Amino acid sequence: MQLFVMWNVGIYTSPFLATVLWRRGYFVIDGVTTIAKFLTGIGLVIAVSYYLRGVGRAGNPVYTTFFNTFLAAKKNLNRDNKRALMVYDFEYSSWPVEFKCEKKGEPWHPPTRRSALAYVMGLPCHVASYIVAHTFGLKLVYPGSISMLQYAMSKFLVEGRMKLVKEHSGERFKLQTLDGNEIDSMFIDKRNRHENGNILVVCAEGNAGFYEIGVMVTPIEANYSVLGYNHPGFGGSTGTPYPDQEQNAIDAVMQFAIQRLNFLPENIILFGWSIGGYSTSWAAAQYPKIRGLILDATFDDVLPLAILKMPQLLAPIVRTTIREYINLNNYQLLTNYPGPVLIVRRTEDEVICTEESNLSTNRGNNLLVKLLRYRFPEVIESEQFTLLHDYLSLDTQKQ
Repeated sequence: MQLFVMWNVGIYTSPFLATVLWRRGYFVIDGVTTIAKFLTGIGLVIAVSYYLRGVGRAGNPVYTTFFNTFLAAKKNLNRDNKRALMVYDFEYSSWPVEFKCEKKGEPWHPPTRRSALAYVMGLPCHVASYIVAHTFGLKLVYPGSISMLQYAMSKFLVEGRMKLVKEHSGERFKLQTLDGNEIDSMFIDKRNRHENGNILVVCAEGNAGFYEIGVMVTPIEANYSVLGYNHPGFGGSTGTPYPDQEQNAIDAVMQFAIQRLNFLPENIILFGWSIGGYSTSWAAAQYPKIRGLILDATFDDVLPLAILKMPQLLAPIVRTTIREYINLNNYQLLTNYPGPVLIVRRTEDEVICTEESNLSTNRGNNLLVKLLRYRFPEVIESEQFTLLHDYLSLDTQKQ
Protein backbone atom coordinates (compact mmCIF):
# COMPACT_ATOMS: atom_id res chain seq x y z
CA MET A 1 0.00 0.00 0.00
CA GLN A 2 2.85 2.39 0.83
CA LEU A 3 4.39 1.71 -2.59
CA PHE A 4 1.03 2.43 -4.19
CA VAL A 5 0.83 5.77 -2.39
CA MET A 6 4.39 6.66 -3.38
CA TRP A 7 3.56 5.88 -7.00
CA ASN A 8 0.48 8.11 -6.96
CA VAL A 9 2.37 10.92 -5.26
CA GLY A 10 5.01 10.61 -7.97
CA ILE A 11 2.38 10.76 -10.72
CA TYR A 12 0.71 13.88 -9.35
CA THR A 13 4.00 15.67 -8.63
CA SER A 14 5.77 14.57 -11.84
CA PRO A 15 5.26 17.92 -13.68
CA PHE A 16 6.83 19.80 -10.76
CA LEU A 17 9.69 17.30 -10.42
CA ALA A 18 10.37 17.35 -14.16
CA THR A 19 10.55 21.15 -14.10
CA VAL A 20 12.99 21.16 -11.18
CA LEU A 21 15.20 18.50 -12.80
CA TRP A 22 15.20 20.39 -16.09
CA ARG A 23 16.27 23.64 -14.47
CA ARG A 24 19.07 21.89 -12.60
CA GLY A 25 20.44 20.31 -15.76
CA TYR A 26 19.59 16.68 -15.11
CA PHE A 27 18.27 16.12 -18.64
CA VAL A 28 21.76 15.78 -20.12
CA ILE A 29 23.97 12.68 -20.32
CA ASP A 30 25.59 13.10 -16.91
CA GLY A 31 22.30 14.02 -15.28
CA VAL A 32 20.46 11.06 -16.79
CA THR A 33 23.21 8.75 -15.50
CA THR A 34 22.79 10.16 -12.00
CA ILE A 35 19.01 9.70 -12.14
CA ALA A 36 19.46 6.12 -13.41
CA LYS A 37 21.77 5.28 -10.50
CA PHE A 38 19.31 6.81 -8.04
CA LEU A 39 16.37 4.84 -9.45
CA THR A 40 18.44 1.64 -9.49
CA GLY A 41 19.21 2.13 -5.80
CA ILE A 42 15.53 2.61 -5.00
CA GLY A 43 14.70 -0.51 -7.02
CA LEU A 44 17.20 -2.58 -5.06
CA VAL A 45 15.79 -1.34 -1.75
CA ILE A 46 12.27 -2.26 -2.85
CA ALA A 47 13.39 -5.69 -4.09
CA VAL A 48 15.14 -6.46 -0.80
CA SER A 49 12.09 -5.25 1.13
CA TYR A 50 9.83 -7.60 -0.82
CA TYR A 51 12.24 -10.48 -0.25
CA LEU A 52 12.37 -9.89 3.50
CA ARG A 53 8.60 -9.59 3.63
CA GLY A 54 8.26 -12.91 1.82
CA VAL A 55 10.63 -14.60 4.25
CA GLY A 56 8.70 -13.19 7.19
CA ARG A 57 5.38 -14.34 5.81
CA ALA A 58 6.70 -17.83 5.07
CA GLY A 59 7.55 -18.26 8.74
CA ASN A 60 4.26 -16.86 10.00
CA PRO A 61 1.72 -19.65 10.76
CA VAL A 62 -1.23 -17.25 10.52
CA TYR A 63 -0.18 -16.15 7.04
CA THR A 64 0.48 -19.69 5.83
CA THR A 65 -3.02 -20.68 7.01
CA PHE A 66 -4.48 -17.73 5.12
CA PHE A 67 -2.45 -18.54 2.01
CA ASN A 68 -3.61 -22.16 1.96
CA THR A 69 -7.21 -21.02 2.43
CA PHE A 70 -6.78 -18.49 -0.37
CA LEU A 71 -5.36 -21.07 -2.78
CA ALA A 72 -8.22 -23.45 -2.03
CA ALA A 73 -10.76 -20.69 -2.68
CA LYS A 74 -9.06 -19.70 -5.94
CA LYS A 75 -9.12 -23.31 -7.10
CA ASN A 76 -12.70 -24.08 -6.13
CA LEU A 77 -14.70 -21.44 -4.29
CA ASN A 78 -17.45 -22.91 -2.13
CA ARG A 79 -19.38 -21.81 0.94
CA ASP A 80 -16.96 -23.43 3.41
CA ASN A 81 -13.69 -22.01 2.11
CA LYS A 82 -15.33 -18.66 1.40
CA ARG A 83 -16.47 -18.45 5.02
CA ALA A 84 -12.90 -19.19 6.07
CA LEU A 85 -11.54 -16.64 3.59
CA MET A 86 -13.79 -13.84 4.85
CA VAL A 87 -12.00 -13.94 8.20
CA TYR A 88 -9.08 -12.20 6.45
CA ASP A 89 -8.85 -8.83 4.75
CA PHE A 90 -6.48 -8.67 1.78
CA GLU A 91 -6.06 -7.01 -1.62
CA TYR A 92 -9.48 -7.28 -3.23
CA SER A 93 -8.00 -7.65 -6.70
CA SER A 94 -7.17 -11.24 -5.74
CA TRP A 95 -10.70 -12.05 -4.59
CA PRO A 96 -12.40 -14.50 -7.00
CA VAL A 97 -15.24 -13.25 -9.21
CA GLU A 98 -18.54 -14.82 -8.14
CA PHE A 99 -21.00 -13.34 -10.63
CA LYS A 100 -20.62 -12.13 -14.19
CA CYS A 101 -23.15 -9.82 -15.78
CA GLU A 102 -24.06 -11.10 -19.23
CA LYS A 103 -26.37 -8.43 -20.56
CA LYS A 104 -27.15 -4.81 -19.89
CA GLY A 105 -30.29 -2.76 -19.85
CA GLU A 106 -30.84 -0.05 -22.41
CA PRO A 107 -28.06 2.54 -22.10
CA TRP A 108 -29.27 6.08 -21.58
CA HIS A 109 -27.60 8.97 -23.32
CA PRO A 110 -29.14 12.44 -23.35
CA PRO A 111 -30.38 13.64 -26.73
CA THR A 112 -28.10 16.09 -28.49
CA ARG A 113 -29.34 18.74 -30.87
CA ARG A 114 -26.36 20.36 -32.50
CA SER A 115 -25.65 21.19 -36.12
CA ALA A 116 -22.34 20.41 -37.81
CA LEU A 117 -21.49 24.11 -37.94
CA ALA A 118 -22.17 24.55 -34.23
CA TYR A 119 -19.98 21.55 -33.48
CA VAL A 120 -17.07 22.94 -35.52
CA MET A 121 -17.42 26.38 -33.94
CA GLY A 122 -17.40 24.84 -30.49
CA LEU A 123 -14.52 22.44 -31.17
CA PRO A 124 -11.98 24.28 -28.94
CA CYS A 125 -14.44 24.13 -26.06
CA HIS A 126 -15.02 20.42 -26.70
CA VAL A 127 -11.29 19.73 -26.66
CA ALA A 128 -10.92 21.62 -23.39
CA SER A 129 -13.91 19.75 -21.94
CA TYR A 130 -12.41 16.40 -22.89
CA ILE A 131 -9.16 17.29 -21.13
CA VAL A 132 -11.00 18.54 -18.05
CA ALA A 133 -13.24 15.48 -17.80
CA HIS A 134 -10.39 13.00 -18.18
CA THR A 135 -7.96 14.72 -15.80
CA PHE A 136 -9.50 16.35 -12.74
CA GLY A 137 -13.14 16.95 -13.66
CA LEU A 138 -14.51 13.53 -12.80
CA LYS A 139 -12.53 13.45 -9.56
CA LEU A 140 -14.19 16.69 -8.50
CA VAL A 141 -17.59 15.13 -9.08
CA TYR A 142 -16.58 11.81 -7.48
CA PRO A 143 -13.84 12.64 -4.93
CA GLY A 144 -14.18 9.15 -3.46
CA SER A 145 -12.31 7.85 -6.51
CA ILE A 146 -9.14 9.72 -5.49
CA SER A 147 -6.64 7.11 -4.35
CA MET A 148 -5.10 9.32 -1.66
CA LEU A 149 -8.50 9.82 -0.04
CA GLN A 150 -9.11 6.08 -0.10
CA TYR A 151 -5.73 5.48 1.50
CA ALA A 152 -6.54 7.96 4.27
CA MET A 153 -9.86 6.19 4.89
CA SER A 154 -8.56 2.62 4.51
CA LYS A 155 -8.53 1.96 8.26
CA PHE A 156 -12.18 2.98 8.62
CA LEU A 157 -13.19 0.94 5.57
CA VAL A 158 -11.57 -2.20 6.99
CA GLU A 159 -13.27 -1.63 10.35
CA GLY A 160 -16.60 -1.07 8.60
CA ARG A 161 -16.30 -4.31 6.65
CA MET A 162 -15.38 -6.22 9.79
CA LYS A 163 -18.44 -4.83 11.55
CA LEU A 164 -20.75 -5.80 8.70
CA VAL A 165 -19.34 -9.33 8.62
CA LYS A 166 -19.15 -9.96 12.36
CA GLU A 167 -22.22 -8.16 13.66
CA HIS A 168 -24.59 -8.58 10.71
CA SER A 169 -23.31 -11.81 9.10
CA GLY A 170 -22.46 -9.90 5.94
CA GLU A 171 -21.16 -11.74 2.90
CA ARG A 172 -18.81 -10.08 0.46
CA PHE A 173 -19.17 -10.69 -3.27
CA LYS A 174 -17.17 -9.64 -6.31
CA LEU A 175 -19.34 -8.91 -9.34
CA GLN A 176 -18.05 -8.46 -12.88
CA THR A 177 -19.83 -5.92 -15.05
CA LEU A 178 -20.45 -6.13 -18.76
CA ASP A 179 -17.50 -3.81 -19.44
CA GLY A 180 -15.13 -5.90 -17.32
CA ASN A 181 -15.08 -3.85 -14.12
CA GLU A 182 -15.10 -5.69 -10.81
CA ILE A 183 -17.59 -4.39 -8.24
CA ASP A 184 -17.06 -4.81 -4.51
CA SER A 185 -20.37 -5.58 -2.81
CA MET A 186 -21.72 -6.67 0.57
CA PHE A 187 -24.94 -8.60 1.21
CA ILE A 188 -26.81 -8.75 4.51
CA ASP A 189 -29.39 -11.55 4.40
CA LYS A 190 -32.30 -11.22 6.83
CA ARG A 191 -34.78 -13.41 5.02
CA ASN A 192 -36.91 -15.63 7.24
CA ARG A 193 -35.51 -13.87 10.30
CA HIS A 194 -37.40 -10.59 10.34
CA GLU A 195 -40.68 -9.28 9.00
CA ASN A 196 -38.92 -6.97 6.53
CA GLY A 197 -36.20 -9.48 5.67
CA ASN A 198 -37.82 -10.67 2.45
CA ILE A 199 -37.46 -7.17 1.00
CA LEU A 200 -34.05 -6.24 -0.39
CA VAL A 201 -32.75 -2.67 -0.23
CA VAL A 202 -30.04 -1.94 -2.81
CA CYS A 203 -27.93 1.01 -1.63
CA ALA A 204 -25.96 3.40 -3.85
CA GLU A 205 -23.61 5.71 -1.96
CA GLY A 206 -22.71 9.37 -2.41
CA ASN A 207 -19.77 10.84 -4.28
CA ALA A 208 -17.37 10.19 -1.40
CA GLY A 209 -19.24 7.32 0.22
CA PHE A 210 -18.41 3.65 0.61
CA TYR A 211 -20.73 0.82 1.58
CA GLU A 212 -18.47 0.02 4.54
CA ILE A 213 -19.37 3.30 6.27
CA GLY A 214 -22.35 4.47 4.25
CA VAL A 215 -26.14 4.37 4.17
CA MET A 216 -26.44 0.59 4.49
CA VAL A 217 -26.80 1.01 8.23
CA THR A 218 -30.27 2.58 7.89
CA PRO A 219 -32.07 -0.37 6.22
CA ILE A 220 -30.00 -2.82 8.30
CA GLU A 221 -31.35 -1.29 11.50
CA ALA A 222 -34.86 -1.56 10.04
CA ASN A 223 -34.24 -5.31 9.54
CA TYR A 224 -34.35 -5.31 5.75
CA SER A 225 -32.07 -7.47 3.67
CA VAL A 226 -29.46 -5.12 2.23
CA LEU A 227 -27.11 -5.16 -0.75
CA GLY A 228 -24.50 -2.41 -0.88
CA TYR A 229 -21.75 -1.82 -3.38
CA ASN A 230 -18.97 0.63 -4.16
CA HIS A 231 -18.95 2.85 -7.23
CA PRO A 232 -16.41 1.99 -9.96
CA GLY A 233 -13.03 3.19 -8.76
CA PHE A 234 -14.16 3.27 -5.11
CA GLY A 235 -12.70 0.89 -2.52
CA GLY A 236 -12.31 -2.58 -3.99
CA SER A 237 -14.25 -1.75 -7.17
CA THR A 238 -12.28 -1.21 -10.36
CA GLY A 239 -12.99 1.23 -13.16
CA THR A 240 -13.85 4.91 -13.25
CA PRO A 241 -17.24 6.41 -12.30
CA TYR A 242 -18.27 7.70 -15.71
CA PRO A 243 -22.03 7.46 -16.29
CA ASP A 244 -21.82 4.39 -18.54
CA GLN A 245 -19.69 2.53 -15.99
CA GLU A 246 -22.06 3.59 -13.22
CA GLN A 247 -24.92 2.13 -15.23
CA ASN A 248 -23.04 -1.12 -15.79
CA ALA A 249 -22.18 -1.36 -12.10
CA ILE A 250 -25.71 -1.09 -10.74
CA ASP A 251 -27.00 -3.26 -13.57
CA ALA A 252 -24.64 -6.02 -12.42
CA VAL A 253 -25.82 -5.50 -8.85
CA MET A 254 -29.48 -5.77 -9.88
CA GLN A 255 -28.91 -8.87 -11.98
CA PHE A 256 -26.97 -10.43 -9.12
CA ALA A 257 -29.83 -9.66 -6.73
CA ILE A 258 -32.41 -11.20 -9.05
CA GLN A 259 -30.53 -14.14 -10.55
CA ARG A 260 -28.18 -15.17 -7.74
CA LEU A 261 -29.86 -13.97 -4.55
CA ASN A 262 -33.32 -14.85 -5.94
CA PHE A 263 -35.13 -11.64 -5.05
CA LEU A 264 -38.08 -10.72 -7.23
CA PRO A 265 -38.01 -7.16 -8.62
CA GLU A 266 -41.27 -6.57 -6.74
CA ASN A 267 -39.35 -7.13 -3.50
CA ILE A 268 -36.46 -4.78 -4.27
CA ILE A 269 -36.21 -1.17 -3.10
CA LEU A 270 -33.54 1.10 -4.56
CA PHE A 271 -31.99 3.58 -2.12
CA GLY A 272 -29.79 6.31 -3.59
CA TRP A 273 -27.91 8.78 -1.43
CA SER A 274 -26.82 12.07 -3.02
CA ILE A 275 -25.07 11.30 -6.32
CA GLY A 276 -26.08 7.67 -5.88
CA GLY A 277 -29.50 8.89 -6.94
CA TYR A 278 -28.27 8.82 -10.53
CA SER A 279 -27.44 5.12 -10.43
CA THR A 280 -30.67 4.17 -8.70
CA SER A 281 -32.77 6.35 -11.02
CA TRP A 282 -31.23 4.63 -14.03
CA ALA A 283 -31.84 1.21 -12.47
CA ALA A 284 -35.44 2.13 -11.68
CA ALA A 285 -35.99 3.02 -15.33
CA GLN A 286 -34.53 -0.34 -16.37
CA TYR A 287 -36.41 -2.36 -13.76
CA PRO A 288 -39.78 -0.58 -13.51
CA LYS A 289 -41.37 -3.42 -11.52
CA ILE A 290 -39.29 -2.74 -8.41
CA ARG A 291 -41.09 -2.09 -5.14
CA GLY A 292 -39.98 1.53 -4.95
CA LEU A 293 -37.24 4.13 -5.22
CA ILE A 294 -35.84 6.27 -2.39
CA LEU A 295 -33.82 9.35 -3.31
CA ASP A 296 -32.13 10.94 -0.31
CA ALA A 297 -30.42 14.34 -0.56
CA THR A 298 -30.17 14.20 -4.32
CA PHE A 299 -30.77 16.57 -7.23
CA ASP A 300 -32.61 16.88 -10.51
CA ASP A 301 -29.57 17.77 -12.62
CA VAL A 302 -25.91 18.05 -11.65
CA LEU A 303 -25.18 20.89 -14.10
CA PRO A 304 -26.42 23.83 -11.95
CA LEU A 305 -24.39 22.53 -9.01
CA ALA A 306 -21.27 22.08 -11.13
CA ILE A 307 -21.47 25.58 -12.61
CA LEU A 308 -21.89 27.02 -9.12
CA LYS A 309 -18.62 25.49 -7.89
CA MET A 310 -16.49 26.87 -10.73
CA PRO A 311 -15.60 30.42 -11.85
CA GLN A 312 -18.25 31.98 -14.07
CA LEU A 313 -15.66 32.46 -16.81
CA LEU A 314 -15.40 28.68 -17.18
CA ALA A 315 -19.16 28.11 -17.39
CA PRO A 316 -19.14 27.14 -21.12
CA ILE A 317 -16.44 24.53 -20.53
CA VAL A 318 -18.20 23.23 -17.42
CA ARG A 319 -21.50 22.98 -19.30
CA THR A 320 -19.92 21.07 -22.19
CA THR A 321 -17.97 18.80 -19.84
CA ILE A 322 -21.08 17.85 -17.89
CA ARG A 323 -23.34 17.37 -20.88
CA GLU A 324 -20.81 15.38 -22.88
CA TYR A 325 -19.09 13.26 -20.22
CA ILE A 326 -20.73 13.47 -16.77
CA ASN A 327 -24.37 14.14 -17.55
CA LEU A 328 -26.14 13.11 -14.35
CA ASN A 329 -29.75 14.08 -14.99
CA ASN A 330 -31.95 12.25 -12.51
CA TYR A 331 -35.18 13.87 -13.62
CA GLN A 332 -34.90 12.68 -17.21
CA LEU A 333 -34.31 9.15 -15.97
CA LEU A 334 -37.31 9.29 -13.65
CA THR A 335 -39.60 10.09 -16.58
CA ASN A 336 -39.06 6.44 -17.60
CA TYR A 337 -40.01 5.05 -14.19
CA PRO A 338 -43.73 4.95 -13.33
CA GLY A 339 -43.44 3.47 -9.84
CA PRO A 340 -43.44 5.00 -6.34
CA VAL A 341 -40.70 7.48 -5.48
CA LEU A 342 -39.81 8.81 -2.02
CA ILE A 343 -37.74 12.00 -2.10
CA VAL A 344 -35.96 12.93 1.13
CA ARG A 345 -34.85 16.55 1.35
CA ARG A 346 -32.21 17.60 3.88
CA THR A 347 -33.07 21.07 5.17
CA GLU A 348 -29.49 21.75 6.27
CA ASP A 349 -27.90 20.44 3.08
CA GLU A 350 -25.11 22.74 1.89
CA VAL A 351 -24.11 20.69 -1.15
CA ILE A 352 -27.41 20.38 -2.99
CA CYS A 353 -28.36 24.05 -2.48
CA THR A 354 -27.20 26.60 -5.04
CA GLU A 355 -27.32 29.30 -2.35
CA GLU A 356 -26.04 28.64 1.14
CA SER A 357 -28.73 28.40 3.84
CA ASN A 358 -31.45 29.07 1.25
CA LEU A 359 -33.90 26.18 1.32
CA SER A 360 -35.67 27.39 -1.80
CA THR A 361 -32.53 26.66 -3.86
CA ASN A 362 -32.30 23.02 -2.80
CA ARG A 363 -32.21 21.03 -6.04
CA GLY A 364 -34.37 18.40 -4.39
CA ASN A 365 -37.20 20.93 -4.74
CA ASN A 366 -36.62 21.06 -8.48
CA LEU A 367 -36.65 17.29 -8.71
CA LEU A 368 -39.95 17.03 -6.85
CA VAL A 369 -41.67 19.80 -8.82
CA LYS A 370 -40.50 18.49 -12.19
CA LEU A 371 -41.59 14.96 -11.37
CA LEU A 372 -45.02 16.09 -10.18
CA ARG A 373 -45.54 18.24 -13.27
CA TYR A 374 -44.55 15.32 -15.49
CA ARG A 375 -46.79 12.78 -13.78
CA PHE A 376 -49.73 15.09 -13.10
CA PRO A 377 -49.70 17.76 -15.82
CA GLU A 378 -53.40 18.52 -15.35
CA VAL A 379 -52.95 19.11 -11.62
CA ILE A 380 -49.63 20.95 -11.35
CA GLU A 381 -50.29 23.98 -13.53
CA SER A 382 -48.73 27.43 -13.28
CA GLU A 383 -50.75 28.52 -10.24
CA GLN A 384 -50.15 25.29 -8.35
CA PHE A 385 -46.49 25.39 -9.36
CA THR A 386 -46.08 28.80 -7.72
CA LEU A 387 -47.84 27.65 -4.55
CA LEU A 388 -45.73 24.50 -4.38
CA HIS A 389 -42.50 26.43 -4.88
CA ASP A 390 -43.46 28.89 -2.13
CA TYR A 391 -44.36 26.04 0.19
CA LEU A 392 -41.07 24.26 -0.36
CA SER A 393 -39.21 27.50 0.36
CA LEU A 394 -40.65 27.77 3.86
CA ASP A 395 -38.86 26.59 6.97
CA THR A 396 -40.07 23.26 8.28
CA GLN A 397 -41.65 24.98 11.28
CA LYS A 398 -43.86 27.05 8.98
CA GLN A 399 -44.90 24.23 6.66
